Amino acid sequence: MIRVIGLTKKYGDLVVFENIHTHIKKGECIALIGPSGTGKSVFFRTLAMLEKPDNGNIFINGTDITRKEVNLNHVREKMGMVYQGFHLFSHLNILDNITLAPVLVKKQDKKAAEIKAMELLSLVGLTEKVNNFPHELSGGQQQRIAIARCLAMEPEIMLFDEPTSALDPTMTGEVLAIIRKLTKMGLTMLIITHEMKFARDVSDRVFYMDEGGIYEEGTPGEIFDHPKKEKTKAFIRKLKIFNYEILSTRFDIVAMNARIETFCQKYNLESKQVYYIQLFLEELIVEIFKNCYQNSNPEIYVTIEYSDENNGISINVNYRTVEFNPFQNRGDEIDYLGMELINKMAKKIDFLYESGLNSINIMV
Repeated sequence: MIRVIGLTKKYGDLVVFENIHTHIKKGECIALIGPSGTGKSVFFRTLAMLEKPDNGNIFINGTDITRKEVNLNHVREKMGMVYQGFHLFSHLNILDNITLAPVLVKKQDKKAAEIKAMELLSLVGLTEKVNNFPHELSGGQQQRIAIARCLAMEPEIMLFDEPTSALDPTMTGEVLAIIRKLTKMGLTMLIITHEMKFARDVSDRVFYMDEGGIYEEGTPGEIFDHPKKEKTKAFIRKLKIFNYEILSTRFDIVAMNARIETFCQKYNLESKQVYYIQLFLEELIVEIFKNCYQNSNPEIYVTIEYSDENNGISINVNYRTVEFNPFQNRGDEIDYLGMELINKMAKKIDFLYESGLNSINIMV
């Protein structure tokens, strides 16, 4: 379906990527992951010839679309692209947004295009919005309409460029559910995403982009569980770690808990595990504040790490002060109840004091 040979793209002296070789089969779903600035979006735009490559060839169904005589408009009709922004026409209602290109570009009968549009609105769960205008829809709904608009052109290839990056978690779920549906329809799809669980669930292969190209590729299991190259290993490990700093007694505990919940959702952790993490941290922070930071600003660093091997969570809390182990009973039974609770519910607790730094590690 797609074959890339020696693909290179530069902006002046800046090499975005160089000498990329890859092959994508018909019906395959590819997830592109990697740090920001590694050329993922430019790679997509070059595949669609929205950016002219400096070197190399792109074959779509055996046709080299980098040749001057190729009709790129005809090629792009078979390639739908969904961006981070929605790019809907604000002056047109939803039905007209979806039917405009099929009628003007593909010369479809308007009535037939409208029937198809209603089928696609049903697919994305928005038939009731047919007469609404884009500003009357939520961000997630607008992105679902953008997907329906692409599908109306009956593409063979779909490129999704971080389609959920501008959405909150609820709206993100709406869009990802639609993309999951599309994976079952036999479309060839490439998806740039920072949603790692989603990438793992829907893709046939994962491309990790770094160092000016596809640094490592493999099945989701190979990339997420057993990466071979050092930068891939570092990237995957970092994704499974949550860090939070507490440098004021007025820190926002609600915001911290919300971020913890979002982190845990990536790995489908049970609600009981999320509750334990939040409860343990709240009890610990209160105890540390009360005994160590009544007259000074706190310096507390929280790290939560997820392990694939046993679906386990470790919580590490570091704080600079005199030696203080909150799990040592100091005789005040009422104040100590929170620590007793953690002792009974945690799998394991370790405490270490060294060079002015207290460190607590809890296995959940």
